[in-house]
Amino acid sequence: MTQSTNTTKIYSKILGTGSYLPANKVSNAKITEMLAKDGIETSDEWIFSRSGISARHFAADNELTSDLALKASQKAIEAAGIDASEIDLIILATSTPDNLGGFPSTACVLQDKLGITNGCAAFDVQAVCSGFAYSLAVADNFIRSGMYKKVLIVGAETFSRILDFKDRGTCVLFGDGAGAVVVGASAEPGILATAMHADGSHRSILCVPGRTDKGALQGSAFLEMDGQAVFKLAVKVLDQVAQEVLTAANLTPADIDWLIPHQANIRIMEGTAKKLGISRDNVVVTVQDHGNTSAASIPLALDTAIRAGQVKRGQHLLMEGVGGGFTWAAAVVKY
Repeated sequence: MTQSTNTTKIYSKILGTGSYLPANKVSNAKITEMLAKDGIETSDEWIFSRSGISARHFAADNELTSDLALKASQKAIEAAGIDASEIDLIILATSTPDNLGGFPSTACVLQDKLGITNGCAAFDVQAVCSGFAYSLAVADNFIRSGMYKKVLIVGAETFSRILDFKDRGTCVLFGDGAGAVVVGASAEPGILATAMHADGSHRSILCVPGRTDKGALQGSAFLEMDGQAVFKLAVKVLDQVAQEVLTAANLTPADIDWLIPHQANIRIMEGTAKKLGISRDNVVVTVQDHGNTSAASIPLALDTAIRAGQVKRGQHLLMEGVGGGFTWAAAVVKY
């Protein structure tokens, strides 16, 4: 589904952003040392050359996904210049909820931790690495309908808890973190166009296949990925969805000031930028310091770029993500 906001009288606009990374920063050298204890060989050069990742952050044992989300949300609310009580909808994108089974939703836990008692709606979105882009599209449509006026959108993950540290092809890629944005109703255009897609026939190339049966685990509880298949499909669908939202927004790649892609792998990001004809200099890249933080990666990168002075008001941003499901989504935003 593609939705353009150019013909409506109510627009949705990003009012503020925030992010949080756990204190435990794990360098490639440190993770190499961890794997060596199990006789698994890797190196900083091997990891960086294949992914562009130099480090990632892992949550402490007592840190839950909602704790990471809380700290990112507080910063976004402060940046938006509003009180938490003004939020009338919370959407939290995650594949690593606080509770087994996914309920109560981590969004509801976050609502409580923020001290919001106004009865605002709160729910989780599960679209893996596309989760933030999905959530942005949902929030945009709710705001334009007039149903909600201020929406807190959060991408938060503790992926370190579903990694198999005997599989160097996956455990070196992912990290934990959270990013948040407050989106509010505006008389001026902000989110110009969004698109969401999925194709469940590709679900096996990136998944956590385990299930529980009366408390017993059936299959693996760890993330599994066919890296080559993911790369091939990701570059293809990211180009397609980018062209889709640009057309809906009546823009071209030349109009985009910053491409802010899901921070999965530097090769995928560079491949997508090349297909679109966007210079590498106009791509926000944080994967080297964050690793792949799934649903948190786009809002983390966005907040990092805003606070660094790269992204400025009035600029056009293209944000896009692809993840297990298989899901993919994008948004064009005038920040």
